[in-house]
Amino acid sequence: MTRPIGKDTVATVHYTGTLPEDGSEFDSSKGREPLSYLVGHGQMIPGFEEEMMGATVGETRTFTLTPERAYGDRNEEGIQKGPLSQFPEGIEVGTTLIADTEIGQMPITVSAIDGDEVTIDMNHPLAGKALTFEVEVIEVRDPSENELSTGTCNKPGCC
Repeated sequence: MTRPIGKDTVATVHYTGTLPEDGSEFDSSKGREPLSYLVGHGQMIPGFEEEMMGATVGETRTFTLTPERAYGDRNEEGIQKGPLSQFPEGIEVGTTLIADTEIGQMPITVSAIDGDEVTIDMNHPLAGKALTFEVEVIEVRDPSENELSTGTCNKPGCC
């Protein structure tokens, strides 16, 4: 029997993520390298890891996560306004920028431009949304000592 996905294993999976509200695909590894992650080290959203625990090679699981188990609820405090002069020239609604914050780099999205005022949204684009995943397990293996000490796997396709 193959080893099941569990804490401190490296799981390699192919996945497709869709929005259950309309079936639109927001991400997929199909057509590219599968995704590998070190289980239990914060590389994946919590609900994804929980749903994949115990899965074995060749198994496919389909599950839907509530916003709380995915990217969380939208936080209205994450929507802020600032002067247009503080943003790059030619900025447009929908542009994603990387902002340096006290907790590190964070993607922000320009959600509105009204005259000289820009509204930015610091919420993850999938915050507040339920997410459906179809996940096929390709490989489950023990991590190397280096992978355990760094908390990440050392393979192309790792997150």
